[in-house]
Amino acid sequence: MNSTRTRIRAGAVAVALALLAAGCAAGAGRDGGVVHGTPGAAGLRDPYFPKLGNGGYDVGHYGLTLSYEPSTRRLTGKAEITATATQDLSAFNLDFSGPPVRSASVDGAPAAVNRAGNELTLRPRRDIDKGARFVAVVTYEGVPKTITDTDGDEEGWVPTSDGALAVGEPTGSMAWFPGNHHPSDKATYDVTVTVPAGLKALSNGVRTAERKTADGRGVTSVWHSAEPMASYLAVLAIGRFDTSTTTALGGRVPVLNAVDPTAAAKSAGLLAKVPGILAEQERLFGPYPFSSAGVIVEREGDLGYALETQTRPILPVSSFNSPTLAHELAHQWFGNSVSPASWKDIWLNEGFATYGEWLYEERTAHLPAQKSFDHAFVNDAVWDFPPAEPPTSEDLFSPPVYQRGAMVLHKLRQRVGDATFFEILKGWPAKYRHGTASTRDFTDYAESMTDKDLSGLWGVWLYGDKKPAKP
Repeated sequence: MNSTRTRIRAGAVAVALALLAAGCAAGAGRDGGVVHGTPGAAGLRDPYFPKLGNGGYDVGHYGLTLSYEPSTRRLTGKAEITATATQDLSAFNLDFSGPPVRSASVDGAPAAVNRAGNELTLRPRRDIDKGARFVAVVTYEGVPKTITDTDGDEEGWVPTSDGALAVGEPTGSMAWFPGNHHPSDKATYDVTVTVPAGLKALSNGVRTAERKTADGRGVTSVWHSAEPMASYLAVLAIGRFDTSTTTALGGRVPVLNAVDPTAAAKSAGLLAKVPGILAEQERLFGPYPFSSAGVIVEREGDLGYALETQTRPILPVSSFNSPTLAHELAHQWFGNSVSPASWKDIWLNEGFATYGEWLYEERTAHLPAQKSFDHAFVNDAVWDFPPAEPPTSEDLFSPPVYQRGAMVLHKLRQRVGDATFFEILKGWPAKYRHGTASTRDFTDYAESMTDKDLSGLWGVWLYGDKKPAKP
């Protein structure tokens, strides 16, 4: 054998093996899988909350199992998140500002965890293929945070004298469960909550079970939300509540109300109006979009504002009145079933709900919507900015969004006439039922319903910077 030729062949084999090893190393994934994915984005670039939400996946369902001890304020949680990858994923983020994480897994295998600020990054052992369904499980335990909004309101996990409230608009839900917390990613929910005996835990949807724990020291409630829900609309109210049940809309929708005992006497008459208001709103807005309804009324001082939490709005007794009740119930169509594509579209929630309030007063208090419009017109605060373009996140819940948003709708009503306007009012939530929509989606839809030119109306009332000379 020629020794020179042997050395050349041996060298070629060595080079080939080295190249093969390098190729395997470059393409090898955890547990020998092939790396082909990239991390999902850490935010969806919302105009006001750019880090809110996450890219690379779409959540279909949240299964939350929670236990809360008010005496220590400790929350123990397990979040089971069922999602579909929208890209090849090597890692993905969850929005979470809650208690310390104890463990995390993806499809049953432990996942590496990294936490930075409100971003919880999970790196599964194997990449997730685009289109694949996967289940992430995160367990956590500790004292949840109360979040103070840019406008000064409290949200997130709010301890009360007899329990706690979990409310989330716009970013507070990340304080009590990890998830994709942008309104554009809606999902169904199952929430199981255990609290000490003598307390109740109220959430969204239908209560499917309520039972004592094995040791008799606690009670576990199970809640199911069958229709998609933006996470900011999730609610959990823990405390001493009086509950009552009835039905609405011809008996097809169960109504469960919960009232703090200190507010029961003052609330009884208003709670009796819920079925009637829903019936009138269904006539105006189309079929009620959910399989349950109800209201949670909190004691004075526990919450400083009313909130349209899905199927079961929560209201402090101090602001529990008929117009506010009509406003929050109108949100079930406008904001809850049809949710904003981004927080810039918040006027589609609040302007419509405010106009729903005006329509309620038009019918019950004989106060024409035009009078409500005139009253809003002379309020200088409504002209601070156009309702479709709040300057900052601090302005999302300001008078232009509510009052001038409703004024846009009233001017639309005047322009197209009552017959077409009420077709729009009913057709809009039907077209985007259980979805999300933008301001452009609405203006396009309204224009499709009439042969009248609406560009001037949008220019002055929706986007205009200046107050018109005349209403």
